[in-house]
Amino acid sequence: MSGGFDLQAWMQPHLARVEQALMGWVDAAAPAELGQAMRYAVLDGGKRLRPLLVLAAAEAVGAPASDAALRAACAIELIHAYSLVHDDMPCMDNDVLRRGKPTVHVQFGEAQALLAGDALQSLAFELLTPTDRSMSADTQARCVGLLARASGYWGMAGGQAIDLASVGRKLNEDQLRQMHRLKTGALLLCSVELGAACGAAVSEAAQQALTRFGQAMGLAFQVVDDILDVTADSATLGKTAGKDAAADKPTYVALMGLQAAQRHADELAQEALQALHDTGLNGIALQPLKALTAMVVQRQH
Repeated sequence: MSGGFDLQAWMQPHLARVEQALMGWVDAAAPAELGQAMRYAVLDGGKRLRPLLVLAAAEAVGAPASDAALRAACAIELIHAYSLVHDDMPCMDNDVLRRGKPTVHVQFGEAQALLAGDALQSLAFELLTPTDRSMSADTQARCVGLLARASGYWGMAGGQAIDLASVGRKLNEDQLRQMHRLKTGALLLCSVELGAACGAAVSEAAQQALTRFGQAMGLAFQVVDDILDVTADSATLGKTAGKDAAADKPTYVALMGLQAAQRHADELAQEALQALHDTGLNGIALQPLKALTAMVVQRQH
């Protein structure tokens, strides 16, 4: 609880809705056990930060609990899950642990993992284009465009390409920031943008401030991720600790040291909170986004 706002009480029903929706939309009956691999990748694990950001942003612009926001929340989680499946494969990061259990390619084999990731990506866009009129055509188009750009070559995929090309290299702060704004930050920013797209139109100034919020919060998340890779163990993280240093990857801790990285995360969190203030949106409606920012910086895994 922070400032009188109980984040856990807010999160619980939203998480339950997202989990129930994902269980229904990720079909176990997909051919040749593909559905099992997809469900293994998505269900029963993860912080669900991206869906929570979608729902909190929708609430901030006056669209709480809308079906469109729920679809957008699940869609971005599917994109995130697909990216983790592919990133963990031997041709990428070659990791064996994710969300406290064996990675998908370890459990189901590389070919099935590749297909599961592909199918999760496709399903994300299927969720954003329902035929039951639960999302207007305009909202569908905006959401599809936002998610496609954030996950493509000027977003997550491009950031991963930079990451793979940067192993063993020394990046300066501007280069490191650009890599993480694409690889991690693009989807976190997109979460905020998707939520806003599901609600009533806001002023240009409010939209720009929400964008600044998403950018600062997304970068703060990555800085903390780099810190935890050094300070936490694998059991706490649910993934392999220390793998960035072992792989000689550029990180904020390697660039500036542990204490300076921690200060930088705090500074970015303050930038995010200032951006929320600058939106001019209802302060009560902004409370979930504020609390999620604090959670990102203070998290232990």
